[in-house]
Amino acid sequence: MPEDKKMTTTEQTKSKAKTVKASKELIKKTAAVKKSSKKKAVSKKAPVKKVATKSAAPKKVPAKKTTTKSTKASEKITSNVYVPSLKKHYNDTIVPALLKRFNYKNRMEVPKLRVISLNMGIGDAKNNPKALESALAELSIMTGQKAVITNSKKDISNFKVRKGFPVGCKVTLHANRMYEFLERLISIALPRTRDFNGLSFKSFDKRGNYSFGIKEQIVFTEIDYDKIDSIRGMDVAISTTAKTDDEAYWLLKEFGFPLRTKPIKTEVIEAV
Repeated sequence: MPEDKKMTTTEQTKSKAKTVKASKELIKKTAAVKKSSKKKAVSKKAPVKKVATKSAAPKKVPAKKTTTKSTKASEKITSNVYVPSLKKHYNDTIVPALLKRFNYKNRMEVPKLRVISLNMGIGDAKNNPKALESALAELSIMTGQKAVITNSKKDISNFKVRKGFPVGCKVTLHANRMYEFLERLISIALPRTRDFNGLSFKSFDKRGNYSFGIKEQIVFTEIDYDKIDSIRGMDVAISTTAKTDDEAYWLLKEFGFPLRTKPIKTEVIEAV
């Protein structure tokens, strides 16, 4: 009997071990099945995401919105930028008028202003430095840009001038300052000159440039008459991109420059 009991206990322990092993194997199998099912679910969901991304890719709605925003911002910036009135007048009215008159094929062929330069000569600048200083101050006030001293390039014995001596002052105007000065010159300064009957149309240099002289600097309203040492004149040169004098003449005429009208040439046919 005790031997039978020993056998039963050993069998029971063995059976318990087998059941434990079987339960562990079942747990492992269920875990593996769950993992495989999860992987399959992920693999099934992955192509759906790809399809979604493919369908969303061609629709570039935000990019269009950003471009419209950028264009609107640039329009606002351009609207806030200061442009002189004569420059607006050139772009809006002068360019189409010259296109019709000369039959240009391209808008870029239309002549335009390049530079306006002012030159004031001072004979006694070597002996009288105060005159040079006052001339510099007057030119800078008239143009809104600092003037530069011009020195002689060579020795001239008749004038008792050596190379490098100060002779006068000059200013070269570009872009917005050029248009602003031209507007003041046309509308205020030239009409204030004594016995003004218009400027000559013969002062072109056959290359589209026009030059003329002003006898008194007090023509400009920026200069105070009481603070002047002496009355000085100046030379004004307007440089354009025109190839002929006729193009430059009509360009300045469209700007409102007070040029005298050209006489119309009429051919007289003589009877034989």
